[in-house]
Amino acid sequence: MKELVELIAKALVDHPDEVNVKEVERDQKTVVELRVAPGDLGKVIGRQGRTARAIRTILAASGTKLKKRFVLEILE
Repeated sequence: MKELVELIAKALVDHPDEVNVKEVERDQKTVVELRVAPGDLGKVIGRQGRTARAIRTILAASGTKLKKRFVLEILE
């Protein structure tokens, strides 16, 4: 999942070299932490959070196939 989120984020931002993705295991879910350059934060979140919601939907669908739960956190 880390690679999937990284691929999507790098396609969206202006500074793909500053994209950092980390997976953290918590309880029965995997938290995917996404960090981007401050100027690219709006591009990853999108208008009214639509882009972030779409990425979360893709994660949920992919997690269903793997029988795991993934949560996306976009960090500053």
